[in-house]
Amino acid sequence: MLNKEEILVRTNNGLNVFKHYLPFPFRIGRNFLNPLYKDTKASCNIYFDKINSQYKMKDYGNDNYSGDCFHFVGLLSETDCCQADGFLQILQKINQDLSLGLENVSYNQPPKTMSPLSPKSPILEPTTEQPKQIKPYSIKVKPFSKAELDYWQQYGITPETLKKYQVVSLKEFSSENNDGKAYKQNSNEKEPIFAYQGKRHVKLYRPFSNIRFQYAGDLGDKYCFGLEQLPGKGNILFITGGEKDVLSLSSKGFNAICFNSETSNIPPNTIQKLSYRFKHVVLLYDCDKTGLEASKKHLQQLSSIGVRRMVLPLKGTKEEKDISDYFKLGNTREDFRKLFIQFLDTLYAETMAVLKSCEIDFTKPPISAEMIISINNVPLGTQGNLCCLTGGEGTGKSNYICALVAGTLNTEDEDIDTLGTRVKPNRENKAVLLYDTEQSELQLYKNTLNSLRRAKQKRFPNSFRAYCLTGMSRKERLQAIIQSMDKFFYEFGGIHLVVIDGIADLIHSANDESESIRIVDELYRLAGIYQTCIVCVLHFIPNGLKLRGHLGSELQRKSAGILSIEKDDTPGVSVVKVLKVRDGSPLDVPLIQFSWDKKEEMHVYLGEKTKEEKEKRKENELTSAAKAIFSQKRYYTYQELTDKLQEYLDVKERTAKGYIKFMRDKEIIIKDPAKANYYIIGLG
Repeated sequence: MLNKEEILVRTNNGLNVFKHYLPFPFRIGRNFLNPLYKDTKASCNIYFDKINSQYKMKDYGNDNYSGDCFHFVGLLSETDCCQADGFLQILQKINQDLSLGLENVSYNQPPKTMSPLSPKSPILEPTTEQPKQIKPYSIKVKPFSKAELDYWQQYGITPETLKKYQVVSLKEFSSENNDGKAYKQNSNEKEPIFAYQGKRHVKLYRPFSNIRFQYAGDLGDKYCFGLEQLPGKGNILFITGGEKDVLSLSSKGFNAICFNSETSNIPPNTIQKLSYRFKHVVLLYDCDKTGLEASKKHLQQLSSIGVRRMVLPLKGTKEEKDISDYFKLGNTREDFRKLFIQFLDTLYAETMAVLKSCEIDFTKPPISAEMIISINNVPLGTQGNLCCLTGGEGTGKSNYICALVAGTLNTEDEDIDTLGTRVKPNRENKAVLLYDTEQSELQLYKNTLNSLRRAKQKRFPNSFRAYCLTGMSRKERLQAIIQSMDKFFYEFGGIHLVVIDGIADLIHSANDESESIRIVDELYRLAGIYQTCIVCVLHFIPNGLKLRGHLGSELQRKSAGILSIEKDDTPGVSVVKVLKVRDGSPLDVPLIQFSWDKKEEMHVYLGEKTKEEKEKRKENELTSAAKAIFSQKRYYTYQELTDKLQEYLDVKERTAKGYIKFMRDKEIIIKDPAKANYYIIGLG
């Protein structure tokens, strides 16, 4: 079968592919001129990758040409091996040119003609050549001289930083050349030798010599200087072009790493791991042509991980091209910090422009949102907010909605019955919109006529619209609501009130967390845009002061007020309970009663429940809340209990502390004087 693994098996782990296409004999680990471009320095070789068990090419002069045998053939035939079709063509070409006998494959298109090379070597039998041998080396370390320390200090690099990164000054370096002959190098005042030490390698840095960098030992394929010195977590991580840049940034208090050179491949998996540890991962390469091109290339490869690219304001000359030069020119840590802030300003320009309109101007206080729906002057539905109405089947929700709609129709201050709830009249004739997702068209028609009769009006204003959405799909319903709200906002100069009777029917499942968050966020956004109150009717029976399900939880969090319509112990009577108010305690709002009146042929307001009944309700609700909270933990401190009540009941700290006092007075909870903790009766 034609696949990568089978070709590697039949070509001695890819070695025979290189031998077939390279136009000259070569030895494993011995450098040669890369024939793929006009190479002037032998810095390319074939080596054995132990981790992946295959032969690869490494080009130290241009890392774009480094890779396995498939990458190499792709370069020859100008085929992109990263694309599925291109990789298949490469497999087909190797199979055909090397006569591997993997014939059970149909060629969708013929392999591309070889370019620019032609094979000049016959196919060789598998060889037993060994991978490149690691050359031995030895170093003699000496103390830094004053001149050497001055060299590092001009870039802001301190002796402490040199020690942290295991940078030493060498008196002598010994190793072997490619022919196996021993040689020795000695430092002097004019040509010092510095060494970046690793566990199994050393990288020499000779800033004033013709050959500035030299390697010995096993540098490995994943060389990364500064990786071990990084903190567990941080804000910014810079990827620089060289070790000196890492040291310079570290001396100024910034985190940085570098790979072997600017043209070296950057392992995406390494950067992926680092992106979890650092908020920003930023490429900070040299400002010369090589550095700018390399950073652009790496940005394309790593942008999906969140890597950014920052360019220093330098000329790009030999004396002014990297971050070390930036500090050498006299720039301070604060100057570089300001430079990074400018980088963020550019990066977040669009976001900050949008955010500017949301910024609070303390010289011009925002206009207070008007109350649209309230009980005893306690705001439940205000401009720019959601109001939730909930309750079980047959509790009277539809009749209560009719009363809210009637309140908006009462533009002439008629004395009408809105079931104990004050609704701001729609005197500016803005749009009032009622969307019903549950009832039939006939039932909705009857209900809206009851609203008209309750408002003591003869006809509906043109600004009032009622829609039966039962015939639409759930997706179509939300789209219809969004688009019609936008149209009527401009047609009538604003929207006074929106009622959505059956919000759960706008999504597939009320217990789907992502859908619930999406729909509530969207409605909350619309309420803010159109500066209206959107009443969301949820056909759930609440659990005490909390709404059930993910949809209920989201409404509990975003709504300015929540009302529950429940059946009273007295037959035929419905009770309006407030479950949440934005400020204050919902348990202090009166309990409203209404029932059917045969004479009036509609539901009428019966007044408030007694103070004793309100207190009893408060005691029952807080007892249920306490049982739920103390079921998780036996004892709570005062602050822990305050936090739990805030979280569980979605109330402010002041209200939660008032609940604790009430529960202590009613002996719902007891304070343990010895431990200064609270526990609940029966569980302590």
